[in-house]
Amino acid sequence: MSGTATRAVDFLTARPIAHRGLHDFAKGVVENTASAFAAAIAQGYAIECDLQLTRDGEAVVFHDDHLERLTEGRGLVKDHSAAEMQQVAIRNSTDRVQTLKELLAQVRGQVPLVIELKSHWDGDERLAKRAVEELKGYAGPFCLMSFDPDVIAALRRMAPHIIRGIVAERATDSYYSSLPLAKQTELRTFSHVSRTRPDFVSFYCEELPWAPITELRAKGMPIITWTIRSPQQAVMALRCSDQITFEGFSA
Repeated sequence: MSGTATRAVDFLTARPIAHRGLHDFAKGVVENTASAFAAAIAQGYAIECDLQLTRDGEAVVFHDDHLERLTEGRGLVKDHSAAEMQQVAIRNSTDRVQTLKELLAQVRGQVPLVIELKSHWDGDERLAKRAVEELKGYAGPFCLMSFDPDVIAALRRMAPHIIRGIVAERATDSYYSSLPLAKQTELRTFSHVSRTRPDFVSFYCEELPWAPITELRAKGMPIITWTIRSPQQAVMALRCSDQITFEGFSA
């Protein structure tokens, strides 16, 4: 554990966290867009969002590896330049993909940012490095997190002052089967904590309670949960965590 008592992490639990912004596709407010972030800011919610690395090394705000689900584009984010990403039409929206720099200029510290660094599980540290560069001098509350312990260990090394967290679940489904067995074991036992030293954990709500998380919380580590989709689910999640990451209702 990284000594959360000495680091300013209260912003993580002060307000519910809008998952990919306060989005509503039916109303033309698409996840991870300026409109979704503006809606979250208007209601005072913290913002969870995702970063991907482009072909030319820029950090852009986008969740999926592929473009097809939300846009008229095709292929992988990593195969497009930042300029190309910003020209891709997002379905049911007038927004365009933002860079991290544009996101920071929009939010301006009005609400906390909970930023996930997406990973291809390949040891690539460029996205973490780019995020750290862009966040230099940013005055608002923020943190960085990832499912990949290697990304968080790299972040700990290059910017130990930045609040960092692990996004996690029990890692038993087929998504993790392509990872080396040692990596799967590390994820399933939380043995990476000695090298990642997270300030918080963002955990999948359906898999709580779970002994490793219960133990960390008992030691004072903030636990946030994802993704909460109803008030009833929020009540359940808050029995095992300190704050929710939500979508689809007013938290």
